[in-house]
Amino acid sequence: MSDLEQRLIDLETRLAFQEHALQELSDALAAARAEEAANALRLHRLVEEVRQLRYTLAHSPVVGDPASEPPPPHY
Repeated sequence: MSDLEQRLIDLETRLAFQEHALQELSDALAAARAEEAANALRLHRLVEEVRQLRYTLAHSPVVGDPASEPPPPHY
């Protein structure tokens, strides 16, 4: 085997490893983007739930007002 053939084999081997590594990185990036999108959706839903809770609390009568409760039994 000539030196040129060995260099060509080495280059082809490197290229194959680089293509494999690039595919793994691409897959990892796609997974990270999908996870980020799912987290963004969860956060959006949570924010909406908090907004709804705030609205409900702001527009409902006060429950458990300390001034309207009788004193505790030890008084």
